[in-house]
Amino acid sequence: MTNTGGKVVANLRQKFVSPKVLRWFPGHMTKGLKQMQQRLKNIDCILEVHDARVPISGRYADFSRTLTGLKPHILVLSKKDLADMRYTDSTVSMLNREGLSNIIFTNLKNQQCKGMKKILPLAKKLILNSQRYNRMEEESYSMMVIGVPNVGKSSLINCLRNNHLHLSGKATPVGGMAGITRSVMTHIKISEDPVVYLIDTPGILAPSINDVHAGFKLALVGCLQDHVVGSYMLADYLLFWLNTNDRFEYVDKLGLPEPNDNVSYILTFIAAKLKKTVRIKSYNNQKQVMPDLKFAADYFISLFRKGEFGSYCLDINLLETSQNYKISLA
Repeated sequence: MTNTGGKVVANLRQKFVSPKVLRWFPGHMTKGLKQMQQRLKNIDCILEVHDARVPISGRYADFSRTLTGLKPHILVLSKKDLADMRYTDSTVSMLNREGLSNIIFTNLKNQQCKGMKKILPLAKKLILNSQRYNRMEEESYSMMVIGVPNVGKSSLINCLRNNHLHLSGKATPVGGMAGITRSVMTHIKISEDPVVYLIDTPGILAPSINDVHAGFKLALVGCLQDHVVGSYMLADYLLFWLNTNDRFEYVDKLGLPEPNDNVSYILTFIAAKLKKTVRIKSYNNQKQVMPDLKFAADYFISLFRKGEFGSYCLDINLLETSQNYKISLA
């Protein structure tokens, strides 16, 4: 039983069952990872970008083995304007325990973001205190930007370039869909004093994502292309997550009478409200007008991604479990 605004809602799911093991590792990812490893000897620092709405889930574990353990490393948690920042301290604490100490939260849409202004000074400090080996005589700095798809790597490069060189325009392509950057790109200068170059790289995912919740959370924030999961199933997971975490803002936003756990009902309600229909052939070859559930699912997901339902930390369960474990040890 869940209480929301004086109303008691019964029989909301406590478990989400998915038949899918998500697999999405196109050829350009394999090629990109090899290129990144080959470039590593000419890199001074690694900037890893991840979405602040999923600060723990979905980071590609092989980065630490193949890339980040070998060079100075900064974790940039982007899109903080959409994230629930009440969990900042617990996020940092958990990441610290994973061996990550240089963590910066950023809003890549805000050129005046304080986090953005911290990146270059911190990178310079880390590089000066590191063993540069074959790059000791090199006066310029070179940094590689890595991360899973669609977390803002290209946007970060463009923001740093605009901030420090005061140049408008985009040095590297950006987009709201996973997989825009498909190969390791050439050096992009983002600073003159010191001279700093950044290298953009394609988003890299694990070949398969066996943790159902991690996979769906990555899909919700756009790190997987929607067709990998399917809009209907993704909308169902979103509804499950919102209800399970007592986040009922969607009820007022959509004009629903109360929370509901039936995704077909929610999507039919949206389609009817927005007057979106499709014509399909029935078993007897007659055309029928039906609610456009695909449109409704995409609309429901888009409201979440734009922050229309509020700000979120999709890893709240991981952070709370970690905090409880820490307290029990004390």
